[in-house]
Amino acid sequence: MDTGILILRLLVGLLVAGHGVQKVSSHLGGKGLAGGTEEFRADGFRGGALTALAAGAGQIGSGLLLAAGLLTPLAATGATGVMTVALTVKWRHGLWVQNDGYEYPLVLIGTVIALAATGPGAWSLDAVLGLTPYPVWWAALALAAGLGSGLLTRLVLHRSAPAARNAAAPGSR
Repeated sequence: MDTGILILRLLVGLLVAGHGVQKVSSHLGGKGLAGGTEEFRADGFRGGALTALAAGAGQIGSGLLLAAGLLTPLAATGATGVMTVALTVKWRHGLWVQNDGYEYPLVLIGTVIALAATGPGAWSLDAVLGLTPYPVWWAALALAAGLGSGLLTRLVLHRSAPAARNAAAPGSR
């Protein structure tokens, strides 16, 4: 069982971290910070480079923590938060990834929460440091805090659509 959890942690953690690297640099096929900034602007977010940096740092940090099996519930919270934002961006396209849907962020959220529920396994820094086993309620807390932080980020940083802004403006008709 520990081997399977290790493989899953490494795969998902390094993919989440790699996705963050792409947002802030030209490594791993990224378009640099300018590309990450443009991606967020195109998706309707304000904040420019700061938004891209925060998202990239959140993904890199939570992904590396998850891969190492260190502070696993915190890693799951961070990954859930950034993937919740991604899910909200892709929501309008439906579930399936071939239609640019939210399937992939949803799978990542489910995976990191499952890892928070099962624990990082014996081959983890949490185990070496004596932090395991985590009570199962940590997984529920990670899910709630991750979803909440992602939805709050969307609420605070996302601009309304131009048509909605124009329709809501007095005298715009």
